[in-house]
Amino acid sequence: MMAGTPGLLRHFGNQRDLLVTFQTARVIDGYYCALQKIWRCGMSVKQNHVSQKISRRGLSVMVCLAGASLAVDQSLPADERASGAEHPLMPALRHAKSCLGKAQEMKGYECSFSKKEVVGNELISQTMKMKVRHEPFSVYMYFMEPSKGREVIFVEGKNDNKLQVHETGLAALIGTLTLSPEDSRVMAENRYPITKAGLKKMLESVVLQWEEETKYAETEVKYFEDAKVGDYKCRVIESSHPQPRKQFKFHMTRLWIDEKTGLAVRVQQFGFPKKKDAKPPMLEDYAFTEIKPEVRLSDRDFDVSNPSYNY
Repeated sequence: MMAGTPGLLRHFGNQRDLLVTFQTARVIDGYYCALQKIWRCGMSVKQNHVSQKISRRGLSVMVCLAGASLAVDQSLPADERASGAEHPLMPALRHAKSCLGKAQEMKGYECSFSKKEVVGNELISQTMKMKVRHEPFSVYMYFMEPSKGREVIFVEGKNDNKLQVHETGLAALIGTLTLSPEDSRVMAENRYPITKAGLKKMLESVVLQWEEETKYAETEVKYFEDAKVGDYKCRVIESSHPQPRKQFKFHMTRLWIDEKTGLAVRVQQFGFPKKKDAKPPMLEDYAFTEIKPEVRLSDRDFDVSNPSYNY
């Protein structure tokens, strides 16, 4: 699994200097009451009861988090709200599983893929063109930046389950390299092996993460509207945990869902801030754009003998 560059990903709506924060707490009789804190910026909001109904449009505001401005929509339709008896992550998990189902329906696809991730102590950014086939699991990558021209092929069950790598420049004189997906030279630039690449694998990881996190409290979920990834207008689901705990791998997770297709096109993962009030560090940012799900991929698309490739 790999992901996004800044140029693709930061296209958001107009900002207002108004931040609305919600916290929910369970009361003795087993129900939730809404405790609202509203900071006024050029307007006055009158609140008489904590159970006051709030219109969906009235709570669409702009929030700045980790360098990205997103339109918050905390008032979900009744069929999407977490009931008093269920974990706040459950509606988000249902959305993620729906996205996974749509990804599983695709036999294969072509796309542009961008990633930004911390490997060791280094932030690594890469962009590439990619072909993915689900059965048998196959991946072709053509690197755009950096290492333009590098090609990587992986086909599950072939070539001893190893990568076929074609480098550029002087390294190309060596010829095709056959490497394990977890070879140290490969993992020096990646948090995950190529066996975790693609939309479906990305969604599987998020679903497993959120399923595990529903076992624990200390979770807040927010919903953002009108965000963009490339040409995709997206809705963003953000889960976060206030305190570092051993059961939480990440402080904050963002899942970006294309409103038109229902496909998840971006995932961001943030670590816990080292200091109070500091921004959470971005650890993983993976984005898919220009997705072409109708292409017909064959064995030739994942063969080093393909004349369109430079092996």
